[in-house]
Amino acid sequence: MRAVAMVLGVAWAMPWSVVGVIAGLAGVARGASPVLSRRDRALVFRAWPWGPGGAMTLGNVILATGPDLDAACTTYEHRAGRCVHPAVRLGDHERAHVYQYMVLGPLFVPVYLLCGGISVRNPFERAADHYAMHGTGWWPSTGRSRR
Repeated sequence: MRAVAMVLGVAWAMPWSVVGVIAGLAGVARGASPVLSRRDRALVFRAWPWGPGGAMTLGNVILATGPDLDAACTTYEHRAGRCVHPAVRLGDHERAHVYQYMVLGPLFVPVYLLCGGISVRNPFERAADHYAMHGTGWWPSTGRSRR
């Protein structure tokens, strides 16, 4: 049953994955290299040449500006000065977004933007940070503090 859910999720996220593949392939001309990551459930374009650093997920595609997803990064709440969190693995944070795309499919980006975009206010970002810290809780929880 889990395998069927995974296949359905990948199919549902496909419109954004196609956008991610196109963006990733554009980066190949500038040195990016694709690798399939079973751990992160995504096609990862490493050394993607655009962006401020870190990574961005589009469906089951992750565009990473670094050489891999093993880089340590700070959580959104830590960066905003709301609390002190340990550094998390970038790939774990991005994997949570992969799962979120697999649930919302083509609706993910509009819902994500309505929830605050790239900010600590966004429950999708806070859930991804929680997942990266604890290995559970990749879906936004209504019980978690929104501050």
